[in-house]
Amino acid sequence: MIMTKPEFTDAEIARGRALFGAPCNFVLGAVAVEGLPQDGRPEIAFAGRSNVGKSSLINALTGRKTLARVSVTPGRTRELNFFTLGTEAPDGVGSAYLVDMPGYGYAKASRSAVKGWTRLIEDYLRGRRELKRVFLLIDSRHGIKANDRETMKLMDEAAVSYQGVLTKADKPKKIELEAVIAKTETELAKRPAAFPHLLVTSAREGLGIPELRATIAGLIPNGVEP
Repeated sequence: MIMTKPEFTDAEIARGRALFGAPCNFVLGAVAVEGLPQDGRPEIAFAGRSNVGKSSLINALTGRKTLARVSVTPGRTRELNFFTLGTEAPDGVGSAYLVDMPGYGYAKASRSAVKGWTRLIEDYLRGRRELKRVFLLIDSRHGIKANDRETMKLMDEAAVSYQGVLTKADKPKKIELEAVIAKTETELAKRPAAFPHLLVTSAREGLGIPELRATIAGLIPNGVEP
């Protein structure tokens, strides 16, 4: 397996498995920041271009085939979708939220829709203290694109911690994948708010899923233990 940082410990992998082994359920879909949860629970968000494989990756992480909607038509996520993450309290709310953000960069969406999604993303990323990290998904076949850089610039300016995650790593040839990894790491290293370690994943083959779970578990204080 291609790794861009030292291997995780068995304890870290087990903690991530325990976190995502708890029920993960849909809570709400927010179309404006006024509708965001106000309970102060930590939030872990996933962002990326439309068709980057965001829904498939979320489903692979949670072990639920239909938790996040997978569609042949990119751009179907039009809200900030919140899911419980971690051991559930009696009130049915998890120890944290997993947030599925609207995909960006889909040319066939209407101009008004694109404007609305963009504003929602920008409003969410600015000043949301509950947001612990954004995982920026990047297609292994293409690498970082212009609209990824726009989102990265926004997060840099807002001082929002984010981490690159390559998706669909089963698609390119090994030499092509290694080139994309090197180029992506080099670009992310120049970004002030980017976390230095790139994760490489494939939802189809399960590549990097335990490591991504472990990374997320490490961001949640007082989270579940194996």
